[in-house]
Amino acid sequence: MTNGQICVFGGAHIDRRGRISGTTAAGASNPGAWFVEAGGGGFNAARNLARLGHRVHMISARGGDADGETVAQAAEAAGVIDCPFTFLDRKTPSYTAILESDGNLVIALADMDLYRLFSPRRLRQRAMRDLLAGCAMVIADANLPSETITSLVSAATAQNKIVAGIAISPAKVTRYSACLDGLTFLFMNQAEARALIGGDVEAAEEWPVRLRAAGLNGGVVTRGGEPAIAFHGMHSVSVAPPSLEALGDVTGAGDALAAGFLSAHANGADLASSLRHGIAAAGITVGSALAVSEKISQQAVLETIGLVPPAKTLS
Repeated sequence: MTNGQICVFGGAHIDRRGRISGTTAAGASNPGAWFVEAGGGGFNAARNLARLGHRVHMISARGGDADGETVAQAAEAAGVIDCPFTFLDRKTPSYTAILESDGNLVIALADMDLYRLFSPRRLRQRAMRDLLAGCAMVIADANLPSETITSLVSAATAQNKIVAGIAISPAKVTRYSACLDGLTFLFMNQAEARALIGGDVEAAEEWPVRLRAAGLNGGVVTRGGEPAIAFHGMHSVSVAPPSLEALGDVTGAGDALAAGFLSAHANGADLASSLRHGIAAAGITVGSALAVSEKISQQAVLETIGLVPPAKTLS
């Protein structure tokens, strides 16, 4: 599917990140600095996939404001084909995060009310039907309403598309609950996986078992510095992330992993190789101050993958 089109449905908005300069002091004023850029789980994945050589359409809801123009410019710069539903009297959604000095998240606020207007009927428009018919892969992030995700996954699976989901947060991952069996892969961190299954697991090997029981055919669970786990059908593997000399910002790392994984999968790689490609892409991203590293490319991933340990098959 090297030249197959990819359609990404979901969040494309403004990310505002404040990074604390020193040791975090809860309940107090902390010195630091703000950084503002376009973001969104789906949009980050879309831009990474475009930089990895794929033809990508981004479909999202947007306001008729300056922030919306910033998102449009970011899409153009990354080579993403921008297909927004623009609500001229609304503001573009935003995500505001406070990060510790090492780049880890302290707290975040998501102002995403506009995405509620991305209803299933939007998918029935002729332009959307034509886009869906012409693509080989569909990605839906959980910024969309649950009924829209379900309608989109149903339409995509009926046309035998590769269908992937990006969990976004523990609060939003359950929006896939009605259509888990239609997803080829769902990308989530450990907290999001816990929210999906309604509990925890004692051993890493149990994640594929519990997620299959929940209805998933395939997925990837990232676990911070612990090995990431991928499964599809009855096959499951784990890959340990390499040690990083410098951590720029963890924002966008999971979206980059999803993009690297799906790019490799689309080009015929097996499960283990796809996960290693995803981890390599995430590694490039966390070394950057940007949610989508300007260094992302097929060549950069191939150079970085040499740092990623071999995959281990899980029993």
